[in-house]
Amino acid sequence: MATSESDIWYPSEEQKAGCNVTLIMERLGIDDYDDFYRLSIEQPDRYWAEILDFCQVKWSRPYDQFADLSRAPEFPKWFVGGEINWVDTIFAFAEDPATANKPAVIAEREDGEQSQVTYAELHTRVRKFAGGLTKLGIRKGDRIGLLIEPGIEAIISMIAITYVGAVVMPLFSGFGAEPISSRLTLCRARALVATAGFKRRGKLVDREAVAREAVTTAGTEFLILKPLEGGKATGEGVVDWYDVAAGPEAGPKGETMSSQDMFMVFFTSGTTGLPKGIVHTHGTFPMKVMHDGVICFDMKQDDIFFWPADMGWVAGALAIATALMRGATMMCYDGAPDYPDWSRMSRFIERYKVTHFGGAPTMIRGFAANEKLATAGDMSSIRLLITGGEAIDPEHFAWYGRHFGGGIAPVVNFSGGTEVCGGLVGSVMHRPIVPGGFNTAVPGMEVDVVNADGKSIRNEVGELVIRSSGVGMTSSFWEDDERYLDTYWRTIPGIWVHGDLAILDDKGNYFLRGRSDDTLKLAGKRTGPAEIEDVLMEIPEIVEVAAIGVDDPAKGQVLVVFAIAPSANGDEPAFVQKVMAHADDRLGRAFRPNKVHIVRELPKTRTAKVMRRLIRGAYSGLPLGDISALDNPSALEEIVRVAKAS
Repeated sequence: MATSESDIWYPSEEQKAGCNVTLIMERLGIDDYDDFYRLSIEQPDRYWAEILDFCQVKWSRPYDQFADLSRAPEFPKWFVGGEINWVDTIFAFAEDPATANKPAVIAEREDGEQSQVTYAELHTRVRKFAGGLTKLGIRKGDRIGLLIEPGIEAIISMIAITYVGAVVMPLFSGFGAEPISSRLTLCRARALVATAGFKRRGKLVDREAVAREAVTTAGTEFLILKPLEGGKATGEGVVDWYDVAAGPEAGPKGETMSSQDMFMVFFTSGTTGLPKGIVHTHGTFPMKVMHDGVICFDMKQDDIFFWPADMGWVAGALAIATALMRGATMMCYDGAPDYPDWSRMSRFIERYKVTHFGGAPTMIRGFAANEKLATAGDMSSIRLLITGGEAIDPEHFAWYGRHFGGGIAPVVNFSGGTEVCGGLVGSVMHRPIVPGGFNTAVPGMEVDVVNADGKSIRNEVGELVIRSSGVGMTSSFWEDDERYLDTYWRTIPGIWVHGDLAILDDKGNYFLRGRSDDTLKLAGKRTGPAEIEDVLMEIPEIVEVAAIGVDDPAKGQVLVVFAIAPSANGDEPAFVQKVMAHADDRLGRAFRPNKVHIVRELPKTRTAKVMRRLIRGAYSGLPLGDISALDNPSALEEIVRVAKAS
């Protein structure tokens, strides 16, 4: 696979003229995209007023002041004086005869079972579930854990929790009892909404025992358990999900919230210490996610949005606000993307006429390695493709656009994270997109690439930073201001250091080069793993690869490569020499791997991010820190075996 000038995506005149960015620019009286971005930074109050009006956001009371930075720039307040429940913007589509009966959510289970709810039905079911929560005594400000597979029940649960003014705490469906109980304890949760289990690769993933143990350990008051089909949730402190869902017929009205009231707390894993509780409010997360859907994903009311993601990660919550706050249709799927084979996703796209499809780089590489099956379905409905979560090499980026987008739909690279609700860098349909790159900083976010002194740099690897606070960024961690400041604001005083390495070129394109803590320093040169991995992915036998730096007493640090290369089995020495020679030729002798290991799998999160930190720790015999986000422990066991044998 290779890319060429022809793989750069250029918008057609029709695409450019009809995209949301162009429509908003016209409303603002702006012709040039750079001027549009500049206005979003220099006149954010005017910019956001236009966005909120364009999206018809429903306020109970309009805000008096766009921003209050009086405490400190690191602790901003947005839409001050405003009162809002973000769910009201979704419910407006249920009350509009033109959209009330259109599908809001369509869900498909791994076994093929399908279900859907219209906007009117979603409105009714959310209010009934909210009534059931209120009957239990759940009230404004209570923290509620959510451990449930993607589906209509998950959407109803999440929306209803925030509708009554409670705070949702999404949890990764693969967590064990300890990480769940620790998070429930940290935020003093009153309840856990959980599933008893779901199918993955045809086998039942039992979550009931884990959920029961977690709430017992944490002393959580209620376990609201969605039982397996035909079952009933019973036990002390256990309430059946369907009993809650059968709450009062009308249900309560939504709680009126201040824009500063907490909406969600995400506990993300750290390399050391307790998980970090990322706090978001009604005036941040929904607004930023809706904004990014409009600007980067060009979401419109007739679109059908499918980004398969665990409800415990930010992408799961992101999909809800992206689609439903725009009156579009959201797709859910609870199984493996390659089950029963790699045609599953393209068949899914064909079946539901999906217009927007999101896939992680690892998933895309899997598609490419199984091209005939992966492209078996008719994907002509696709209007826009999304990828994100980690760096993607240009070759697979271009492959994705050609084979899933027909060379017509753009591939929008999107990167940010839980801490900022959505994107820092992305792409817009208003300008060309270079394979593997991002054609803009997301409007409203003052993003830059800097050196260790905080000075802007171009055409070389630096830290991706935010120079001033923007809507969507967390304003602190759960009950831990100092850790929040230490994590983001004190590495380079006064600048948010996000933890990503990036390059910004002279044309305004960004390219990610891995995480800062994945940085390699070889022969005195600081580089990100993506630079090396992109080149090694050119080798046909390699399906996936991870590069790490390992301490060496003589050289300071040496490069060690882990490759998934099934076709190389039986001829490993020749393959290793091929990898080293290719690195010599393409990267230079300084980047020749010290060792190359062929492995069956790489340790990843459920959202398919390769956990290089854990590879490095397991290989070097270092403490692993928090591994609760790890989806496949067997990969670490293999790396430990490799390390002992080397």
